[in-house]
Amino acid sequence: MLEKKSCQNYMPISNYLSLKNTHLSPPFLSIVIPILNEAENLHTLINEIQTALEGQLNYEIIGIDDGSIDNSWLCLQQMTKQFDKFRIIRHRRSYGQSVAILTGVKVAQAEWIVTLDGDGQNDPADILRLLAILHQPDRPAQLQLITGYRRKRRDTWLKRWSSKMANYIRNRLLHDHTLDTGCGLKLFSRQAFLALPHFNHLHRFLPALILRGGGEILSVEVNHRPRQHGQSNYGFFNRLGVGIIDLLGVIWLQRRSTLAEIIEDNQENV
Repeated sequence: MLEKKSCQNYMPISNYLSLKNTHLSPPFLSIVIPILNEAENLHTLINEIQTALEGQLNYEIIGIDDGSIDNSWLCLQQMTKQFDKFRIIRHRRSYGQSVAILTGVKVAQAEWIVTLDGDGQNDPADILRLLAILHQPDRPAQLQLITGYRRKRRDTWLKRWSSKMANYIRNRLLHDHTLDTGCGLKLFSRQAFLALPHFNHLHRFLPALILRGGGEILSVEVNHRPRQHGQSNYGFFNRLGVGIIDLLGVIWLQRRSTLAEIIEDNQENV
């Protein structure tokens, strides 16, 4: 396990062997991390992901610097020199979390995607818990999304209260049957995700949009940890206005959606 140090005193992340050679076959899982001004949290986070997944499966990590103005990009560059499964992308300016996730998913090589926040509050150890559901024989036939549920949130009372209210209102209006759409830890099908209509703040409406497309979803309780460094990029007032507009837009999308029921397919297999 590496010492916890700042990126200025960065210690190399040791290389490791996965079950498959990434140069010969695509990874089973792509981990997409949107990042905005999280330089002090990145070293620990990437190290924890390595510790959780080492030897368990073939995977890649994609870090998207969404226009950070701190040393996040420098930290990412230093880590890629020692970690051969870590790929990084930099946005010219900050476009928002959903756009950063979309950038990462587009370049991902795996069929299944995990997202988690760059602040370290999501626990990488929970990734394997989500993946285990994919191998359960009784899982939903059209399962396309498994989303984390932070039952015990390690945030301020204002963030907990505003999140609880937002989840209640959203669930009442969209009927997405999801307890915590704001949780950054999610596992989803890359193909299903790319087929969705995309807009900023989409990540908070992913369950409703997956259901709209005919997919199935599950919520799983996950660990949530206090922020160790830096400040949250989200607040109550900077989300309220766009949240209401986005909610109305998703309601419109739900009402305009039509899923055709196919009863016969005469196409020949090529």
